[in-house]
Amino acid sequence: MRRAKPLRQQFAQLSLILFGSCLLAFAYYHINFQNHLSEGGFVGLALLAKYGFNLPPAATMLVLDIPLFIMAWLLKGRQFIWNTILASLAFSGFYELFERFSPIVINLSDYMPVASLLSGVLTGLATGIVLRFGAATGGDDIMSVLLSKYTGLSIGTIFLLLDCMVLSLSFLYLPVKEVLYTILAVLIASRVINWTIGKGTTEEEENVHGPVRGVSTSHR
Repeated sequence: MRRAKPLRQQFAQLSLILFGSCLLAFAYYHINFQNHLSEGGFVGLALLAKYGFNLPPAATMLVLDIPLFIMAWLLKGRQFIWNTILASLAFSGFYELFERFSPIVINLSDYMPVASLLSGVLTGLATGIVLRFGAATGGDDIMSVLLSKYTGLSIGTIFLLLDCMVLSLSFLYLPVKEVLYTILAVLIASRVINWTIGKGTTEEEENVHGPVRGVSTSHR
């Protein structure tokens, strides 16, 4: 029988999930949004649905997310879903706060390779932290976790494949330069996700969360 984790350990886990969600929101707003980088994943699909069929992005996201939340509940367990709900709400809340009140402007329009590098490192690190400590920030994260489990591919590789498929369709309505710099950011993020999830994984953590398929437990 799995023992309940001590309160201090639970607090540390939730604190790191919140930190990862905050860092992800910071990167999406201050790097991606302010420098006009595109979106992959379910956000990118929602934008494609709006562009092609005039469907509201919020409704599209909901339709995409709900089946994956149900699958994750059945396959990953109740705690993963509660942690994911916390991470998703925290991400949305932090993004709203940054959008409304942040005085920080990171204008890298003349240095787009730097913007791609920062986006890849920060979003990869943030996503990796959230996943490493038992949560996800949305349906595309959940899909990556589930596909990784059943295909043997690393989570970072799944992220890369899903995002690149969506971004390749974005060529239909977005500037080529914008999409290419976003693909560069996604390439970097996929490596950082793998490194973050795999770095320092202990036997105790694997017993609690299960091994991460396709990710080495040694330093990359």
